Amino acid sequence: MQVRRLLIKNGTVITMDDALGDFARADVLVSGDTIEAVGPDLGDIDAEIIDGTGAVIMPGLIDTHRHTWQAFLRGIAADWTLGQYMTGLHLGLSGFFTPADTYAGNFVGAVEALDSGITTLLDWSHNVNTPQHSDAAVAALFDSGLRAVFAHGGGADMYQVPSVVPHDQDVRRVRAQYFSSDDQLVTMAMALRGPQFATLDVTESDLALARELGLAVTLHAGDGEWGRSRPIERMRDRGLLGPDITYVHLNTLGDDELQFIADSGGMASIAPDIEMQMGHGWPATGRLMAVGIRPSLSIDTCVSNGGNLFGTMRVTIATQRAIDNQVPGASDRASVSLSSRDVLSFATVDGARVCGLGSKVGSLTPGKQADLLMLRGDSLALAPLNNPIGQIVYAAHPGLVDTVLVAGNVMKRNGVLQQDLAKRAVRLASEHRDGLFERACRTEALADACIGGGWQPAPLITSEL
Repeated sequence: MQVRRLLIKNGTVITMDDALGDFARADVLVSGDTIEAVGPDLGDIDAEIIDGTGAVIMPGLIDTHRHTWQAFLRGIAADWTLGQYMTGLHLGLSGFFTPADTYAGNFVGAVEALDSGITTLLDWSHNVNTPQHSDAAVAALFDSGLRAVFAHGGGADMYQVPSVVPHDQDVRRVRAQYFSSDDQLVTMAMALRGPQFATLDVTESDLALARELGLAVTLHAGDGEWGRSRPIERMRDRGLLGPDITYVHLNTLGDDELQFIADSGGMASIAPDIEMQMGHGWPATGRLMAVGIRPSLSIDTCVSNGGNLFGTMRVTIATQRAIDNQVPGASDRASVSLSSRDVLSFATVDGARVCGLGSKVGSLTPGKQADLLMLRGDSLALAPLNNPIGQIVYAAHPGLVDTVLVAGNVMKRNGVLQQDLAKRAVRLASEHRDGLFERACRTEALADACIGGGWQPAPLITSEL
């Protein structure tokens, strides 16, 4: 069978490959699921042509931590604290999710990600309360066409802080049934609670399970008051740190704890939008860079945050610049500490590494998978392209995403998602939002739960834990 070839011509190409460099005008040739060649004027090739004139061609964006199941509850927590999020959503509405709701949330969130140019998503799935919920979450990721890492996080009953409940053993079945191969579009990891939310003994047993199954680990550490309990020091003292762990947030960890992570080869995922909005603490970007850890970026949750990484990149760079500029004499510095290229790297190359996919995606390197996007550089938001990477970080938005490829499959073209993905996602979002609130509001505990912005759950008080 003849392999399909696509030739994207005459675009501004940002490869994020230091050896290859960037091009003011070049072509990208895709053969099947793979990038075959990148360079100026690749010539007359027998391939389907996509005109990249006036566009920016770049690697697909990578989100390394998202609670995707919450997607159709977008905006509900815009004016909530972290404690209110825990009670209202994670310990409240989560218990009313059916497997069909979980499917809808994951499908809606995955399609939203695709639409905004995110081609890889780590789904931090911590509301899979039954095997049927797990099956539904996984099915939605496969059905979306997105490249994803399903990080099995168990159910809400594991979050009665501090929890003595070990990780759900159904993870063994999920691994064997859906992820016997690590070489597929959707792969697997484990999302653990860690010593902020579970006892150290439970954390040790959970890590042992992940390592037995050969799964990378992602866990929250350093988010808000929970992060002040020296979780990384306690893990280090127990000998639990390792290069297979990605730590999420890290805001309230001590500088020495960040060094412990760096010394162990651990990785980081930060979510500056949510971290500042919900009270996790100042983003740890600069402190991580100081110990040699290049973080990746995440949306975290759409219950109060937009689902695209363009906004996250802007917040990341603006926040670190603000922190740097508070230092006396900052205006006399010869250069900034964090560049636009650094931040775009967080959202591409570094994100791929954190997801264990560095050899497959993250840059437009020939031989890697053809995960890429095309932005309209000839738009009012970006034209003329005086500093393409700086403009992507500071001025791009999802409305500029013209074309998206995942493993060579065209998922979005001429600004329109293919296969009626958008129409189906919007329908599922509305239907399952309505059904969830109808069930939840029948109960005494959530009788006041409502949409419209007026619901204010009582917060979880960390001082009482």
